[in-house]
Amino acid sequence: MSDPVVALDTNVLLMPVESDVDPFEEIERLLGRVDPVVPVAVARELRELSTAGTGDRARAAKVGSRLAADRCRELDHEHESADTAIATLAADGAVDYVATNDGPLRDRVLAAEIPVISLRGRNNMTIIHP
Repeated sequence: MSDPVVALDTNVLLMPVESDVDPFEEIERLLGRVDPVVPVAVARELRELSTAGTGDRARAAKVGSRLAADRCRELDHEHESADTAIATLAADGAVDYVATNDGPLRDRVLAAEIPVISLRGRNNMTIIHP
């Protein structure tokens, strides 16, 4: 049996700096070994945030971009928007879970019958089942 595929959204990859939460540690606590992936649009969004911004947000994006490059497999797709790419991957059954803190994206993923991993409280993540 292969490891569950977990797509990570931009906001989850910003969590180490913005919330002092290691999303990989939390996801592994919940699921054990996983195959973490990021859509190309998420990787692009992180790079843009890291170069266009300043201060904590840019620093968070630099850390997130590095984490995505080091720890995730990048998935190619034809969507410009990170949220659309993730929602489509979920709807197509290409991922087993989606890690996001974005409410509208969470609702789209749950509607596709894919569980969502999201921040609960200040430093723990939880699984929300459809």
